[in-house]
Amino acid sequence: MTYCVGLKIDRGLVFMSDTRTNAGMDSISTFKKMHVWEQPGERVIVLMSAGNLATTQAVVSLLDERNKAVGDRHEKLLETPSMYQTVRLVGETVKEVIAHASPDGEKADSYFNASFILGGQIKGSPPRLFMIYPEGNFIESTDDTPFFQIGETKYGKPIIIRAYDRAMSLAETVKLLLVSFDSTLKSNLSVGLPLDLLFMEQDAFKVGLSRRIGQDDPYYRTISDGWSKALKLAFSNLPDFPG
Repeated sequence: MTYCVGLKIDRGLVFMSDTRTNAGMDSISTFKKMHVWEQPGERVIVLMSAGNLATTQAVVSLLDERNKAVGDRHEKLLETPSMYQTVRLVGETVKEVIAHASPDGEKADSYFNASFILGGQIKGSPPRLFMIYPEGNFIESTDDTPFFQIGETKYGKPIIIRAYDRAMSLAETVKLLLVSFDSTLKSNLSVGLPLDLLFMEQDAFKVGLSRRIGQDDPYYRTISDGWSKALKLAFSNLPDFPG
């Protein structure tokens, strides 16, 4: 299991993912689930993944391999003319990987299940954010749906819904995401630290902030402890049930 969030604010796109994977309680590992392709001054593309690790790694590796191959007939991630063409390329790669891995008829909703959040900006167009389903089809974020989640979403979603505002600063957005992730970490052992954070500022065409947040990160500890204390205080101040 995993937890990843891609979120749009007026200043750009913010991404956060955990790094835990497991195949049972005796096999827990740390793997990076956030991948970045960057051409400073021209484009930044961020891809986060959840689901079967072999499938997600194969998709990322294939995108990387084709991007670096000279004269390859396949489309390249750093040459697509728009974010729409970029998400279409990733979706087709997802379908290709699953089809190759399941010659006996396995479908996307079986063992090979994987989903993705793709976001970025290419010069000449605004930042765009997409969610790619295991079947390779996708949807785009709108004003009504300003963020996407994949993986273990149910514990952190209510927090984002209650506090999100597209005019939030980067500092406020990071605080919101850390509270969302902290609640998920405390509720599900299959989601774990460290966390990867990335901010892509609109029209900067480069990664603005990239940071790994571990268990001993002082800011994370402050947010986690402060959130617990605030909840306890709010609970104690609520009126008693009448009767």
